[in-house]
Amino acid sequence: MQGAGPGFDARRGWAINGRFLAQRITGVQRYAGEIVAALDALLSQDPELAARLPMRLVVPPTTETVPAHAAIGVVRTRFGAGHGWDQLVLPRYAGAGVLSLGNFGPVLVRNHIVCIHDANTFIQPDSYSRAFGQLYRTLLPLVGGRARRVATVSQFSADMLVRHGVCRREKIFIAPNGHEHALRWDARRATLPLLNALHRPFALLLGSRAKHKNIDIVLEQAHELDLAGIDLVVAGAASGIFAAKPSLQSDNIHQAGYVGDDDLAALYERALCLVFPSRTEGFGIPLLEAMARGCPVVSSNAASLVEVGGDAVAYVDPDDGNGWRDAIIGLSENAGMRASMAAQGQKRAQLFSWKRSAQTYLDEIDGLMQG
Repeated sequence: MQGAGPGFDARRGWAINGRFLAQRITGVQRYAGEIVAALDALLSQDPELAARLPMRLVVPPTTETVPAHAAIGVVRTRFGAGHGWDQLVLPRYAGAGVLSLGNFGPVLVRNHIVCIHDANTFIQPDSYSRAFGQLYRTLLPLVGGRARRVATVSQFSADMLVRHGVCRREKIFIAPNGHEHALRWDARRATLPLLNALHRPFALLLGSRAKHKNIDIVLEQAHELDLAGIDLVVAGAASGIFAAKPSLQSDNIHQAGYVGDDDLAALYERALCLVFPSRTEGFGIPLLEAMARGCPVVSSNAASLVEVGGDAVAYVDPDDGNGWRDAIIGLSENAGMRASMAAQGQKRAQLFSWKRSAQTYLDEIDGLMQG
């Protein structure tokens, strides 16, 4: 067990659910890590606040790497994993309450704040494996119903959590994703071999083969995009949580597979645009990352995506194949529009901050402690 920080008072201290550190990194784990880092920065800058709201990060024994924090201590538990760890082990370290940032957390802890990122397993259940979808549809209402407060990342997501019975509206507050992490990436460190093999302009698609990601609507335009001299690059690894779906093939479709952050930065900076045709998203962090890196964005007008992109993004109906084709070709032919969208996107991205969202969590925790 590592220390929980000097002078840690378990009666007033909050445990941060660190199970996300033992999981594969997706948008949810990215969110949790960035919020914890921003919380640590805020507490480090305000010793009085750190004394009033002491925090420790509680992690399962399988956690390989724990980021260094200045004000937030770390406790590594001796046993447990998965949802069982959430329910049976983590509560022993709860102190005054638990903050869970990755959809799930302990049901029986009295003061529990949980971030539930989306209701996608309810909105489009056929996008997920049967087992994964059933697990989420069963557990999310249990966790959301018992938590004192429920965070989520967009107004759309809040509305969907209420509509599908995950929690009551009066419990919800919104703490969106931030953009700052994308500015720390360095395209000069990129090592993706595909980058040296791309000799034509390309549009970038991100995401899995999950049905709700809807990338086939763009891939089906590959032939006409090829005639216009445009390639498509698909980045993102497959995941067992999603229902299997065959991949479309074409000479101008390049599968990049999983890419690291620096490689992704290079793809954003070289792409004509990010193309994001998703049918449903709790937030849509690729839009924010692309905008932060100066990459124009063509996005679906569904779900939360207009909330994120505002007037800095070009929108297409998710089912309008010709619309996706025309938007990509139009951008390829208009350098002025690309430059304008890049500048607007960088300005838009600054509206979303990990620091501001972390402050929102601190305010909520403080409110529960005062109440």
